[in-house]
Formats: sequence, structure tokens, C-alpha cells
Amino acid sequence: MKRKILLFTVIAAAMMELIDISIVNVALSHISGNLGATLEDTSWVITSYAIANVIIIPMTSFLSAKLGRRNYYIGSVIAFTFFSFMCGQATGIWELVAFRFMQGMGGGALLSVSQAIVFELFPKEKQNIASALFGVGVFIGPTIGPTLGGYITEYYSWPWIFYLNIPVGITVSAICFALLGEPKIKPLTGKIDWLGIFLLAVGVSALQTVLERGETEDWFQTNYIIYLTVIAGFAILLFIWWELRVEYPVVNLRVLKSKNLSIAALLTFISGVGIFTSVFLTPVYAQRLLNFTPSQTGLLLLPGACLAIGGLIISARLLQRGVSPLFMIVTGMCLFGFFSWQMSRLNLQAGALDISIPLIFRGVGLAIVTVPLTTLAVSSLQPKDIPQGAALNNMMRQLGGSFGLAVVNTYLTTRNAVHRSDIVAHITAENPLAVQRLAGYTRFFAAKGFTPLAAHDKAIKLLDSIVVKQSTVLSFGDAYLLIGCIFLAVLPTLVLARRKKTGRPQVMLSDH
Repeated sequence: MKRKILLFTVIAAAMMELIDISIVNVALSHISGNLGATLEDTSWVITSYAIANVIIIPMTSFLSAKLGRRNYYIGSVIAFTFFSFMCGQATGIWELVAFRFMQGMGGGALLSVSQAIVFELFPKEKQNIASALFGVGVFIGPTIGPTLGGYITEYYSWPWIFYLNIPVGITVSAICFALLGEPKIKPLTGKIDWLGIFLLAVGVSALQTVLERGETEDWFQTNYIIYLTVIAGFAILLFIWWELRVEYPVVNLRVLKSKNLSIAALLTFISGVGIFTSVFLTPVYAQRLLNFTPSQTGLLLLPGACLAIGGLIISARLLQRGVSPLFMIVTGMCLFGFFSWQMSRLNLQAGALDISIPLIFRGVGLAIVTVPLTTLAVSSLQPKDIPQGAALNNMMRQLGGSFGLAVVNTYLTTRNAVHRSDIVAHITAENPLAVQRLAGYTRFFAAKGFTPLAAHDKAIKLLDSIVVKQSTVLSFGDAYLLIGCIFLAVLPTLVLARRKKTGRPQVMLSDH
């Protein structure tokens, strides 16, 4: 019984951390207005949390070994909870950004250490079930984050998106204080790798800032984006070189010699692209173009999320019964590709079913992919290396999300301009349909009592708003197709996989 309580406690902690990645997205305009900040400055509330997460996640194995897993994990939960409270109390935008950064530093352990604990609670032959249970948190967290944030800001106020963490954090801390112990096998630690910590912090924070802020700042048209790109490149390359030669690295990159982990990390990066970009695109599409409320948007996501939980459990059972993980990964990615194709065909007349049904394919597809990938990542690692492998794999998911959002935002802007130009090119005096539509709008406004000149101006503005909406719809369709193509493009990497010749069929990748 104690084992089950601890299991669900650490999964709840991981889910809480992942919810906080995306819960703020829909509240930015409310925070901006309440704190008297520009929307551009307010977006640093998201960026600061992401930077802190990506810095701390790969270091969690080292910190657990150095400080003691129990102390580090409970301390991180307490820090996350305390700074959640401070975020809600913030009275200025940069105060909130600073508290969000500290919240993200505490939150890093809630993901990777939770995963290591879940795997430790199951024997080797039941690792697929561990993957499925942890996958529930990984998948549900980012999916319900925007919906939950929208509901809270719609019916309450934005500080409650942070206060929501307080009872969960206190409960998790109390249970872990009572039940969580130290792992049976701990990695060796020597003196602290200060240079590695410095290079990691500089490299990934610069990279994350470029990914988060690049599209807003028009990429390499802004000097600080250029400088940060150069800094990120040099710092990360130097970090890799240093970590591979030092005896006690802060991040043990040598575990990537396992092809299982390397290929799982690549595919997890791509799944991160799919999870976070689809969660970003779909609520924006529903609310901005189809005028759905945040609560209505949440109902759209609900069926897919519920079926995904079932898909996670079923996929674990299928792996237990010997179904090929390769087949499951390919099937899941193809289902996500089908979701992308279906969403790319939506128009302004789309209803709730037109969105919720494709979202079911998304949910089930990502669920089918999650379990074999999570299992694959640690399948060939020694017990002492599992925390490090889990940390690197989780970092790749977060980076995939940031990379995907950066690419999709830039792609949306580019395709929107292309589609607008194409549509406007057909609105000419030589096009009888355009002339007829404009004349009809002019007569409509004239009948409302406007002067002929004012009615004509109103008609022009109405026609322009229609062009804007149509070009936005088309650009969103292109973005959905892009992420679907990215998913399908990585499938050839699975040819590197081969079956294990003994025992039940499962993915094993040669390490030679």
C-alpha cells in the first residue's frame, strides 16, 4: 500500500511540474494588464521557467547523488511550492519573472527524479507498466495546462494558477517525508564539477532564450539573439568536451553510448515537438478563429486526454505480451500524422466534433509512442545510470517543445504573409467576384445609415478582416502539416533497431 501511495505521489508531482510549463500561456494578457507590463515583457514569465527547467533537469542525477535523493527531492518540492506562492504574491513583472525562474529550478527534480523513483518501484520485467504510469503525467500535464489556466483566469484570477500548486506541494512533501528513502544503488560522486555547471547553465540558458525569444525578436535581425546563439554554440560544445574528459562530470554524457538511449532521446525530442506544438496550436485555433471559450476548448481536449490514459495502460500490456515496440512507435507516429492532416483541413465552419475527433487520434498516437520510448531510454542502462538517462531524456522532451514552438511560430508568421499576398492578389477590379462582394458590403453599411464614403471604408475593413482570418486558417493548416511531416520524417531512424534474439520480443539496439 505504501508503495502505491508513493507511486501516485511522485507522478502527481511530475504532472504538477509539467502543468506549470503551459498553464501560464493563456493568462499572459491578464498578467500583463494587472501588473502594468507589456505583453513582450510578460512573455519572460514563460521563458524564465523554461530556462530554469532546462538548466536543472540534466543535473538532477548529480544533485540527487551529492545531496541525497530524499533531501534533494523533498527540498525541491518545498522550493517549488514556496515560489509558487511567491509568484501569486508578485506585484511587479520582473519580480514575477524572478520567482518563476526559482520555481523552475525547484521543478526540475519533480520530473526526472520522479521518473527514477517510479522505475525503482517496479522490477525489471514490469518496467513497461512503470513507463505507462509515468507517461500519464508526462502526457496529461502539458495537455490540460492551458485549459486549466484558461478556466482559472476566466472564473477566478491569475494568481490562482500558482496557488493551485500549494496544497499539492504540501501533500507531496509530507508523503515523501514519510515514505521516500534513498536508492539502493547510487552513482559515485567526487569533487563538484563547477566548470561543467557553469558551461551547462550558460549554454542551455542562452539556447533556450534564443528558442523562446527568437521569433518575437525577428531572429537574427536582433543583435542579442546573434550573440546568444554564438555563446550557446561555444558553451555547449565546450561543455560536451569537458564532460567527456572529467572523472566526475555534473552530467554523465557517457550514458549516450547506449544506442537505446540515443535513439530514444531523438524520438523523445520529436514527441516533445508534437506534444507542445499541438497543445499550443489547437487552443489558439479554437479560441481565436472559432470563438470558443477557454472552458469549451478544455472540453475539446478532454476525450483525447481520457482515451490517452487508456492507451498508455493498454500499450504497456501489449509490450508485456510481446507486441513489437517498433510497430507501436510507427503506429503511434502515423496516428499523430493523421491527426495533423485532419487538422490541416479545418475551416471557419468547423465545429466541436471536427476538432475533438482528430484530437483523439493525437492522444492515442502519443500515448502509444510514450511507453516504448520511455522504456527504451533506460532499457540498456545500469541501475546507477538510470537517473542520468531519465534526466537527459526529459531534457530532450523539453528542448523539443521549445524548438517546436520556435519553428511553428516562425512558420506561422511566414506562411501567413504568403497566404495573405496570394489572397490579396486576387482582390482586384478585374475580379468580378471581389467587386461584387465589396459592393454588397458597401450596400449593407449604407443601409445601416453610413454615408457612401464611410460605407465604402467599412466595407474595405470588413473585407480585410476576412482576408486576415482566411490567411490565418491556411497558415495554421500548414503548421499542422509541418509537425506531422516532422514526425514521419524520423521514422527511418528505427531501422537502426533490431530485435533481441532471446526472451520476449522487445527493442534492443546494438551498442557496438
